[in-house]
Amino acid sequence: MTLKKTIIMLKSLLPSCMKPQKSTSDKSRFTVLKETSSLRLSLSDVSNSSVASLMSDLSSSYFGSNLHIFTLKELKNITHDFAKSNFLGEGGFGQVFKGFIDEKLRSSLTPQSVAVKVLDLDGKQGHREWLAEVIFLGQLKHPHLVNLIGYCCEDEHRLLVYEFMTRGNLENQLYKGYSGTLPWLTRIKIAIGAAKGLTFLHEEEKPVIYRDFKASNILLDSDFTAKLSDFGLAIDGPQGDETHVTTRVMGTQGYAAPEYIMTGHVTAMSDVFSFGVVLLELLTGRRCLDKSRPSREQNLVEWAKPFLKDAHKIDRIMDPRLEGQYSVEGARKAAALAYQCLSHHPKSRPTMRSVVKTLEPLLGLTHDITVPFVYVVPIEGEAESTPKDGKDQSGNVNECDVVVDQVVVMNGNQGEEKEVEKKGKGQRRRSKKGYRHKYRIRSLRSNNAVYSDTALYKTLGIGLYSPR
Repeated sequence: MTLKKTIIMLKSLLPSCMKPQKSTSDKSRFTVLKETSSLRLSLSDVSNSSVASLMSDLSSSYFGSNLHIFTLKELKNITHDFAKSNFLGEGGFGQVFKGFIDEKLRSSLTPQSVAVKVLDLDGKQGHREWLAEVIFLGQLKHPHLVNLIGYCCEDEHRLLVYEFMTRGNLENQLYKGYSGTLPWLTRIKIAIGAAKGLTFLHEEEKPVIYRDFKASNILLDSDFTAKLSDFGLAIDGPQGDETHVTTRVMGTQGYAAPEYIMTGHVTAMSDVFSFGVVLLELLTGRRCLDKSRPSREQNLVEWAKPFLKDAHKIDRIMDPRLEGQYSVEGARKAAALAYQCLSHHPKSRPTMRSVVKTLEPLLGLTHDITVPFVYVVPIEGEAESTPKDGKDQSGNVNECDVVVDQVVVMNGNQGEEKEVEKKGKGQRRRSKKGYRHKYRIRSLRSNNAVYSDTALYKTLGIGLYSPR
């Protein structure tokens, strides 16, 4: 596309936020749209400095009904003037607030919660990153890409409105989760979803290189479906005979591919390397860079990569919070895949479509997942003094009777033993000094058999593996 055609298209489709412009006739606009309807507007089409003043806004005539244009006043209203109570987090772009859109604000929109991202005018990112998000997410729609609902561009203010993702980002779930660690199969599901998102970007007619794939940019809905967000650093990939795109090195330390850091050459394989880092984080439960660890373990890739080559050493790097509850076969295959993705030679890395094909079968590998069991050990002499059904001779349950039960939890992988106590109904009795109070767990007294950890959680109302 020549510069002249680009300027004509932008003048008709991208009116400025800052300056009024002359209206374009419907006929000329239709002609431009007809000529460009089969092409996706790319960031390179609007990157020329001579037309930078035309980039401040995007007309809904180009994106159709995909995007809604909001006023700053409207976004202040739905977030209660960006109240602290609605604050969700902060990234390189700026702060994010939760809001709610109802039918009064937009009758064409289903009432829903949204996330409003506000550009930090003094931050590291600026108008170009805002524009990249609008251009890419305004046109690219996929189940594993976050949905951009609309935007705001008033004076110097730049805001983006996204669908609200209930479970936040993967980084918080993996390292700051208060509801327990992510189960093995959930981690694999997240990896598959993120891989499908990258596959879609790489296989577009005009390929897109994400360039900032990391745990904090993977958002999760209530079902742990992964969606890629934050397209501020995304760029159009090489086309035709081009093998790479040369650009200024940007991204997040620890995730960027080595060849990109050294040469500034970026390809789809650069995203594959970043995916390998995130996959390694899911396996180990460690951050890609962690200065709090010993010097040899601070860089996750350098520390874990030697273990990935040996299937018999995978257990040494697996997240201890999983407590052995994962498929050994699945972990070995995932580790082998991570090793391929982390190759220093870009051509040796698999495509994202190959990554998806490798990961999907792992969801079915459940036969060798180790499950802890619970064995109730009766105290000597207890069986004679107290009936198993907990009733007295008259057949009534004695609520105040206190009987000592010892519950031993055996972890099939590590052989750990833990004692669990449960307060039964009735009043507490004082015991001799030095003894601990223990109460009957009536739901576990029906038979001295093996119980799943899930059943015990429900009975006791606690997590067996929560730190003391």
